[in-house]
Amino acid sequence: MIAAAYYFVMGMESEASAIARGLRRRDPDLLDRLIEQYQHRLLRYLVYLVGNRELAEDLFQETWIRVLERGHQYDGRHQFSTWLYAVARNLTIDYLRKKSPVSLDGLMEDEEHAPLEPVDTQPLAWEVVAHQEQAERISAALVSIPAEYRETVVLRFREGLALEEIATVTGARLGTVKSRLYRGLNMLMSRLKGAQA
Repeated sequence: MIAAAYYFVMGMESEASAIARGLRRRDPDLLDRLIEQYQHRLLRYLVYLVGNRELAEDLFQETWIRVLERGHQYDGRHQFSTWLYAVARNLTIDYLRKKSPVSLDGLMEDEEHAPLEPVDTQPLAWEVVAHQEQAERISAALVSIPAEYRETVVLRFREGLALEEIATVTGARLGTVKSRLYRGLNMLMSRLKGAQA
């Protein structure tokens, strides 16, 4: 059991190290593989972050340009996805500062822009429709909670990041991340219960 955990951890470390080395060399094949692997998750995160698909697509492109330009800064100590989300988040904040004096939280609380999700291209059956209706209810409820809680919930449950990774992405302390996740889930659950009544 311990040996399996060791090999798993060492495999993760060697993968992160290989990505760090490849980014320092500006390996185009590596960049293609990374884009292929993370494109949907990154775009979904950006759509939830800014609430606007077109702006999210622009920031998506800009994020990959930044990865290419500053890939040498990735040291391989964290998973690549953690660093990628931090780059995307910082670019979003920088963009919003330049555009207008509106904060990221202020933009995310705009009720006119519901978050969009990439369309699932595999039609399965009525279960897909039921799942989609449930996802729409969750997305609508998610929009109604404050931005800092929404971001934490999205990173944890939609993107599958660990709490420590979320702390790295957002620059918040681990205790703050735990508190935001707890409060965000409570708000989300109460809104979902209110929507069913």
